[in-house]
Amino acid sequence: MSAPLDIDQLQTFVAIADTGSFTRAAERVFKTQSAVSMQMRRLEERIGKQLFMKDGRGNRLTAEGDRLLNYARRMLRLNNEAIAAFDDNRLEGLLRIGTPDDYADRYMPEIIMRFAKTHPNVELFIVCEPSVDLAEKMAKGELDIALVTHNPRQRQSDVVRTEPLCWVMSANHPLPENAPVPLAVGRRDCQWRQIACAALDSLGRDYQVLFTSWSSTVVAAAVMAGMAVSVLPESALRPGMRVLTQADGFPPLAPVQIGIMRRPGLSPSLSNAITSHISACLDNITPLTAADDLPEADVKVFPRIPRLRPNQILPGW
Repeated sequence: MSAPLDIDQLQTFVAIADTGSFTRAAERVFKTQSAVSMQMRRLEERIGKQLFMKDGRGNRLTAEGDRLLNYARRMLRLNNEAIAAFDDNRLEGLLRIGTPDDYADRYMPEIIMRFAKTHPNVELFIVCEPSVDLAEKMAKGELDIALVTHNPRQRQSDVVRTEPLCWVMSANHPLPENAPVPLAVGRRDCQWRQIACAALDSLGRDYQVLFTSWSSTVVAAAVMAGMAVSVLPESALRPGMRVLTQADGFPPLAPVQIGIMRRPGLSPSLSNAITSHISACLDNITPLTAADDLPEADVKVFPRIPRLRPNQILPGW
């Protein structure tokens, strides 16, 4: 029988992948650089593949290393869950979490499931409101953790995910010709709305806001009914939506970032437990539909986001 992979080696491997440096990884895992190098030589011998290649002064994953990374993260998460399940000093108490409803719909199911398994004695209280309102609640001490759209001009948060922001419309309903672009967007203080309007203004393209709601369900309904165009992060695309590109007269949009806000004074053990689960789950999220067999020339690649064909129509319900 093949010898099992070493968890300690995998932990070091992930640290190198995250930091891009053997030296910084050594600091993270509290080992000497020579010990880290030895661990990676042994891991490469065990796998039988080269995992890293030099990239200037740093290191980057080979194709085989990138393939191993997904397995390594999953094995480390499962290892941590197993240890926590038998920990007599398990965390207890109430944890108040805030998130916009679109993030709750896409990200929270896995986060809640994993956290509840490893910390069954912690009660989760979830609040769904726009990022602006969540930041205000954080300032008042009414929340412990908030998952928000990162916007350093308005609030401080630690970025945990970056992904493309896409123009979307219904795949089954054409846009009216020679008419202002009908928009379904969030409230005036919504960052995605501001990005969309600024992008259309830069082209001098006429538009009209027909639907305003902080509920992603309402916005998506207007899009699916063929009544409006909206902007969504790639992971939130739904079957039956069509991605619009420059060929359709829609300018490219800057990627969006998701951040975590933490209440000052929150128990470090509780804070670290939930944020590690959030980071791990977001890292494992993929778009609902991806075209992994597309040639590289057809797409622009974003970190850790599988690729979508420009103007791709997602399958119907």
